[in-house]
Order: sequence, then C-alpha cells, then structure tokens
Amino acid sequence: MNRYILLFLCCVVTLFANSQAQSQFKFDSFFKPSDTFHKSRRNTIAIAEVSLASLTLIGLDQLWYSDFERSKFKTVNDSDEWLQMDKFGHVFSAYQLGRVGANVLNWAGVNKRDQLIYGATLGFGFLTAVEIFDGYSQEWGFSWSDMAANAAGTGLYIGQELLWDEQRITLKYSFHQTQFANQRPDKLGDGFLEEILKDYNGQTYWLSANVNSFFKESKIPKWFNVAFGYGAEGMLSGRTEDVDNLLINQNRRRQFYLSFDVDLTRIQTKSRVLRTLLDVLNAIKVPAPTISFDRENGVKLHYIYF
Repeated sequence: MNRYILLFLCCVVTLFANSQAQSQFKFDSFFKPSDTFHKSRRNTIAIAEVSLASLTLIGLDQLWYSDFERSKFKTVNDSDEWLQMDKFGHVFSAYQLGRVGANVLNWAGVNKRDQLIYGATLGFGFLTAVEIFDGYSQEWGFSWSDMAANAAGTGLYIGQELLWDEQRITLKYSFHQTQFANQRPDKLGDGFLEEILKDYNGQTYWLSANVNSFFKESKIPKWFNVAFGYGAEGMLSGRTEDVDNLLINQNRRRQFYLSFDVDLTRIQTKSRVLRTLLDVLNAIKVPAPTISFDRENGVKLHYIYF
C-alpha cells in the first residue's frame, strides 16, 4: 500500500508544478476542458499514462522488488492485517487514480462513456499490475482482498457517475505523527516523510459527503462537506502475534471520526490553473473540529484533527 500512496503523491506534486509553470506563462486556457473531442490531447494523455505507468513499474521492479527474493506465483490471505487500514489505502488509491484518469479524458473532450471505461479504471489496472508483481515476491504475494479493495475504489467513482453524474462522496486522506513509529522505525518509518507512507497509526481515510449536492435547493454553502473517518491505533505490526517475541505491548483498536470538511472543487474561481490545483488538493481532508470514538477513550472532541 505504501507504494500506491507514494505514486499518488508524485502525481500531486507533478500536477502542482505543472500548474505553477502554466500560470507563469498565462496559459490559463490550457486547462479548460475541450467542448469537442480533441485528438491530440487524447493521444498525449495516452502516451503520458503508458510512459508513466511503464517507468513506475520498471522502477518498482528494480528499486523495490530487487531487494527481496523472487518466488513462484503465490497468493496470500492478508485480510486481517493492520486492522484493514492497508485495504482502505487500496480503496483510496484506486479511487483517486481513477478520478484523475477520468478528469484528464474529460479535458480532452472524450465522451462520458469512454471516460468511465478507459479513465476511471486507470487505478484498478495499474494496481492489478503491481499486485501481480507482489505475487512473484517471496516477501508478499498476490492478495485477493487487495484486489477487492481496488475494485471498491474504482466502483465508488464509477457508481456515483452513473447514479448522479457527479462525485457527491469523495474519498480523502489525512495524517498525523504518532508515538508508534519511534518504536518500530523499520516497519513504520523513520522521519516524517516515511511515516506518511508507512505508519498506519497516523493515517485516516474519510468519506467526505457534500451536503448541498443532496439538498440542492438549500442555502447550505456548495463547498460544505460532512466527513466520516476510519483509522486505527496501537499497531506495531500487521498482526499482534508478529511481534510477541519482541515483548511489545500492543493495544490495537479501531477509531471512528465525524468531522467537517471542504469540497475544494466546488469553490468558485475563474482561474483554470487554480481550479486544477484545488481539484488535485481535494484528495486531502481539511483539518477541522472532529469527534472521535474508540473502545478505550470513548467519545472525544478534537478542536483540530489532522
């Protein structure tokens, strides 16, 4: 899962840098979606996606999988690991990559049907390739539960487009540092950047629902969202028994959250560059007052939660 968040963050940085460069040259119209099918844009997207996916897979093979012993193709059942936080990561990654895939085809004037078939499935296709790589690694293995999570993320995007022709419920991500990474930096990361990718204790995944889209005649601001989050804490390994021999006491527990959020894509602006940037950043949950619940602390109010 860590590799998938890393890929998405790379896409965010790339798009942000591109947005900044374009604004400097005042090419604001470049970001305007084409009203009709734009063949050169479509071809550029296809070449860019194939190139990026190929380079990423080659890089993973040489820089990640080369450090571990290869094996015959095998499957694993890891559905009970990390209190399913890694599965939520798969759902998030498939959803966000699919959203990007559909949006860039919309920019090229591709019809809605093909956006969903060839764009929204981008995440599922790429993550399937990575899962096959896992299947040939002695360290991991092909996981059907990972594949189910990938399908759920893709399905969440496509389902809403078919039902409402818009994304009323968005999958988002937030992170805060915890004490657990210092206890097992080899597993949970050493330093802030690594911890973002590895420390499941600090990750929260959100279903952020836009209220106005469900009550279109109301005076509720169009950008106002209510978010429902899931996280977990007390995890120093995938399973409790994995670290019993280290005499580490784990108090593993699920956590649930209720918070406010902002749908950045619904903020009105005439700038196409800014609109593109807001669309990219909309994958991140806005820090806000939050109510949390878990079996140890019960109900707790956070004035600001990341």
